[in-house]
Amino acid sequence: MQYTEIMVRYGELSTKGKNRRNFIDRLAFNVRSAMHDFPALQIKARRDRMHIYLNGEDSDKVIARLKQVFGIQNFSPSLRVERDVEAVKQVAAQLVQEKFFDGMTFKVNTRRSDHHFIYDTNELNEMLGDYILTHVPGIKVKMKDPDLTLRVEVRSDGIYLSHEKIQGAGGLPVGTAGKAMLMLSGGIDSPVAGYLAMKRGVDIEMVHFFSPPYTSEQALNKAKELTAKLTPYVGRIQFIEVPFTEIQETVKHDVPSGYLMTVQRRFMLRLTEALAHKRGGLAIFNGEALGQVASQTLESMAAINDVTTMPVLRPVVSMDKNEIIKIAQQIDTFDLSIMPFEDCCTVFAPPAPKTKPKIDRARYYEERLDVDGLIQRALAGIKVTNIKIGDHFMNEDHDEFAELL
Repeated sequence: MQYTEIMVRYGELSTKGKNRRNFIDRLAFNVRSAMHDFPALQIKARRDRMHIYLNGEDSDKVIARLKQVFGIQNFSPSLRVERDVEAVKQVAAQLVQEKFFDGMTFKVNTRRSDHHFIYDTNELNEMLGDYILTHVPGIKVKMKDPDLTLRVEVRSDGIYLSHEKIQGAGGLPVGTAGKAMLMLSGGIDSPVAGYLAMKRGVDIEMVHFFSPPYTSEQALNKAKELTAKLTPYVGRIQFIEVPFTEIQETVKHDVPSGYLMTVQRRFMLRLTEALAHKRGGLAIFNGEALGQVASQTLESMAAINDVTTMPVLRPVVSMDKNEIIKIAQQIDTFDLSIMPFEDCCTVFAPPAPKTKPKIDRARYYEERLDVDGLIQRALAGIKVTNIKIGDHFMNEDHDEFAELL
């Protein structure tokens, strides 16, 4: 049966009081952005729920996309019927019959937003229930935890029938918690950190450092593809390429090996903070998980954070690797993340990095560098790409990966 509408119920938005309208408006914007390639959709966001009129669009494809939009508690594909009770009875019985199995139980749950309709909720429940019992042999009524609940909503423009609730992504609409920058590598952790940031309503922009010729075009495309994997949760994401070659070559030449990683990451943090100030970001997110690698000890984090006063947030900091991998698999970034393209964090990795670097030593080694000049030249070379749902930067079969095997 061809659905005519999807009825969306809000999640945490119900607790937002006077700010509720702002949250709903942002969710509607995100849904429209996520559905940009379904031109016939009509989206109306009301205070109690959102109505997405399909107007002939493929309901299965719209449902699959809608499952990923943060801020939605659940939703129900619905069928509009004219305000004729006899017609409603027939369609209701047909809906139930399509889902019927031996021994199935059901109940009818009616809601009237149009209180001038000739029948009240109890009368509609009884009439539809009786009709279904008569026309679907073998079905039984059960008021508590039935196999199927037929939901009926009476509105001024028609009567809407639905029989399932599909779980949404939950969380908050992306953008309601402000904007931040995500330091995106090509690994497993940072896309997961981005996903978790967006789930709490943060509008993220990706900051990716690349170092040609030490890092390849395939590695850059991999980072863009990882960004594209996250676009269904918001619609589109800004991807910022930051040239890092000069900084890495300079640091490698002038800084002792043990502090090479620390100083490099201090530069990354300075650059990300500068971009945040320029583009309205309020915080920096990254994928650091405590103790996973040498640069992710508390001492290293303190030495690196020394260069900024901006909040640096680490959503996966207390997770173990298996927990992070599980989320990466759920959001379909894992297989892409493990493709062995180099990134700038690994090409100049020292054999024995300091796991407990001293802040004063990091500052001392930077005194011999033209820090401001290096930062300004890197910022002058940035490139911004607007990545939206449906964009691809690598072949579906990942030919670049196949060439390496």
